[in-house]
Amino acid sequence: MILQALCNYYERKSGSGELAPDGFESKEIPFVLVLDEAGGFVQIDDTRRIDGKKKATRAFLVTQAVKRSVGVAANLLWDTPEYVLGVMREGGKPKRVAEQHTAFKARLDALAHSEDAGLLAVRAFLAVLDLAPLQADPLWSELTGTNPFISFRLATDSSDTLVCQRSGVVDAIRSADAETSKEPGFCLVRGEADGIARLHPAIKNVWGAQTAGANIVSFNLAAFNSFGKEQSYNAPVGQRAAFAYTTALNHLLRKGSPQRMQVGDASTVFWAADVQHSDFQQDFAALFGETEKDDPDRGADAVRHLYRATETGVYINDDAPARFCVLGLAPNAARIAVRFWQIAPVGELALRIRAHFDDLDLAKPAFEKPYLSLFRLLTSIAVQNKAENVPPDLAGDTMRAILCGAPYPATLLQAAVRRIRAEQTVNYPRAAILKASLNRLIRHNRLSAKELSVSLDRNNTVPAYRLGRLFAALERIQGVAQPGINATIRERYYGAASSAPASVFPILLKLKNHHLAKIDKPGLVVWFEKLLGEIFGGLSAIPPRLSLTEQGVFAIGYYHQQQDFFASKSQPDATAATDATNQGEME
Repeated sequence: MILQALCNYYERKSGSGELAPDGFESKEIPFVLVLDEAGGFVQIDDTRRIDGKKKATRAFLVTQAVKRSVGVAANLLWDTPEYVLGVMREGGKPKRVAEQHTAFKARLDALAHSEDAGLLAVRAFLAVLDLAPLQADPLWSELTGTNPFISFRLATDSSDTLVCQRSGVVDAIRSADAETSKEPGFCLVRGEADGIARLHPAIKNVWGAQTAGANIVSFNLAAFNSFGKEQSYNAPVGQRAAFAYTTALNHLLRKGSPQRMQVGDASTVFWAADVQHSDFQQDFAALFGETEKDDPDRGADAVRHLYRATETGVYINDDAPARFCVLGLAPNAARIAVRFWQIAPVGELALRIRAHFDDLDLAKPAFEKPYLSLFRLLTSIAVQNKAENVPPDLAGDTMRAILCGAPYPATLLQAAVRRIRAEQTVNYPRAAILKASLNRLIRHNRLSAKELSVSLDRNNTVPAYRLGRLFAALERIQGVAQPGINATIRERYYGAASSAPASVFPILLKLKNHHLAKIDKPGLVVWFEKLLGEIFGGLSAIPPRLSLTEQGVFAIGYYHQQQDFFASKSQPDATAATDATNQGEME
């Protein structure tokens, strides 16, 4: 299903000229050797251009790269100076460089039937290979020092046309490929007879994978052979399909691609499956990615657009239900593991993502951003708030839950509770994770429990929620009685109070009497006493233990009460307390 979707994407994009044709690929070529028709050297062209503070290398359409490991394998009409010119870098091995240069010329000999002027010029140049004119060029030292990719161009052709792009050379390449023997078979991806690909082109730019590339389809041990089928013949994918899906995937994963983002250790790509253009495709990365410095409002704008679109039907095509694909890939040695895969109608997927943001909705400080990115959520539960400390599977499991509309992984709730207990801090992202996780569990399991609200719910009588509110109130009383104290009851008792409340709250309630006695504002004392009475009114008994989910409810109760304190109408200052006392006397 994944390979079929990528092949369909390739066919749609190659038809519009956005992807390389069969047998070619886009490659950055910093230097081009310019030759005359007799094969004489003219100059070295530098294709790089200044882009800000760096030089941006121009990409050209070249013949598809060969798959290299430790052996010698040359590309056709482009490669490094070691292959093209037989030039050895410092510390290189003369024998190996000679083998590389021989292999490069052998690839040209395979196109013996072509009489293209460009190909003849390259052959003539390599036949004599006088390096003296090249060494006199100002770019020679840079070309040999960095070992970049180089190719050829005829001086009479435009600067956009390499020798490997000339029509006569392309015809010769296609003819040579057709004559090459292929293992006949039936392609499982395209559903047609085709030569089966023994090795698939490498997939590059997956974060954490080998820089030379890795594979989704790969068999390299005898244990993987089936009925004597070796390499990839036991999972038959045709040559055309192998080229199509790898070209499409490399295009989506390319540097600067607007259709990729990083979700934990998963390099995530996404595309519209049935249409050339999709508003949802433009918004998708902004919905989950971290805020960009040059456009800090992009994420919030994308979420607002999501809400409007799901109400007005902007994402829905009336002619046909457009589908959307999301693929998460993670490194696994020399292979690539599929972390998650989702294909669904755009309108359905948009509603699931909107439900995710609805579940995260929570009362928050004024300085917080209106919507939480997935990056912010995950780093909030990581040690030292660092992305590299996010558990490898957690990001992918969370993304899968969002895209499927399923309950969040249990490990997400567990990680949030553990991080709160370790740091004794219930901040906005962690509280949002707890609320979203608990509410989805309630809905999915059809529990009779009441869902947690966005802000303080005074009618919620769940013991864990009431105890969280009580702990916040007791901490507030201590803060008023002892302003500037170094360590509050939160630093000392939060972990025990949230897991074994019966052993801790009797101590805290005794401390409360001591703290209230220190407050010299009678109205404020009355305000606190009324608040404690209201909290205790819905609490029948203090349980000895709280389960993991109950600890999450405790944290939400604590967070809600804290946020309510910061709200102007409930701020327990002297004026508010006096007004509350006077109002009580009037009644």
